[in-house]
Amino acid sequence: MSKMTSKVVMFSMDVGDKPKVDTGDPIDKDHDKLAEQLEQLSGQLVAVKHDQEYMEVRDRTHSMINSSTNQRVVWWAFFEALVLLAMSLGQVYYLKRFFEVRRIVLINSFIIISNVIIS
Repeated sequence: MSKMTSKVVMFSMDVGDKPKVDTGDPIDKDHDKLAEQLEQLSGQLVAVKHDQEYMEVRDRTHSMINSSTNQRVVWWAFFEALVLLAMSLGQVYYLKRFFEVRRIVLINSFIIISNVIIS
């Protein structure tokens, strides 16, 4: 894990009711079955809700990572284009200097040689 990025820690805690006392009445047993099924359904709905929240956080995190990576790729491509342009201009400048005729040097050499011959 990176030390520079922020971390998100998620946890959930469910607190249940205290156990119910059995009265032995058959009508209460039917109601207890129905209440138990409703509690199971409620627990499963809470679990689905927690899973959806977790998926939203993961989606947001991956989206931020994706956009950050995309931005880095764009900047790197821009930098590469600038380096390529600089290298091209450098090569053109070098080749121009390599193939240019140096008349000034020849004229100065001729003047120096003619001065030596005259003296």
